[in-house]
Amino acid sequence: MNRWVAALLLLLIVQCAIVTAVFWPDSQQGASDRLAFAPFPVNAIDELHIGDEFDNEVLLQRSGDQWLLPTLESLPASSAKVSELLHKLTAPSGKWPVAASSAARQRFQVADYYYQKRLSLMSGGEKLGTIYLGTSPGFRKIHARNSEQDAIYSITLSPSEVPAVGEEWLDTRLLQVRAPLRIDTDLYNLYFENGLWRSATGGVPDERELDTLLSALKNLEVDGVANEDLQRELAATEADLVVEIQSLAGNVTLEIVSLHGKHYIHSSEFPLFFTCSAYDSGRLTGIDAGLISGEDSAH
Repeated sequence: MNRWVAALLLLLIVQCAIVTAVFWPDSQQGASDRLAFAPFPVNAIDELHIGDEFDNEVLLQRSGDQWLLPTLESLPASSAKVSELLHKLTAPSGKWPVAASSAARQRFQVADYYYQKRLSLMSGGEKLGTIYLGTSPGFRKIHARNSEQDAIYSITLSPSEVPAVGEEWLDTRLLQVRAPLRIDTDLYNLYFENGLWRSATGGVPDERELDTLLSALKNLEVDGVANEDLQRELAATEADLVVEIQSLAGNVTLEIVSLHGKHYIHSSEFPLFFTCSAYDSGRLTGIDAGLISGEDSAH
């Protein structure tokens, strides 16, 4: 009887060994695959090239804590938007690959010759890797493949989060003035002293008008960049309003221009005119000079 028990135990041990030998490596590989879709160190990435199927391409380049658009006069890009994209690409997927065959690479449009988006990640002039983005299997999902792997993943990312046009990466808040100390226009002159705003004429600015002006400067956003032909025409057009501002961040001059029914703004900090909304333009040009100077308190 003991011999039978011993034999059965031996058989069980052999079976366990076989199962371990067969399945353990695959399990390890599977875990590795789930963690290693794009194992690039985010903090080391200092350059990002994004191309699309229509041959558009944008270059994003890091300078200190800021991301810039070298092909768009080195205007600031939205650092938050770039950072979010890089973290989504390099974060562990926690999922198994959806496919790995050459046929699937073509079907999901993540082949090196057939893709919807191609992202090249660089560090110190050296390429870290390339990621191909393809079809979308669902809301805020996209098929993705690291060029060094056969595995194809479905990751949480919207195609709209990876534009291949520089203007769409522009930091729309680049003209905001958060802490002005003096504001001068042809219509009024204001200065901040001892915790209070005063008019150069000696009056006290109307509180609501002052709040409107300061809020307009603090929350100012641009929509994009005026096209090349318009840049020349705008430069020759008289501004509706010129605002000279001294702030904790430095001095800047803003010019608000209306042309052909649209609204534009230029900052002395940047070489280009930007498009802006009628709302933002109107909040700056619509300030009542009498109220803001404290000379029309009857209103």
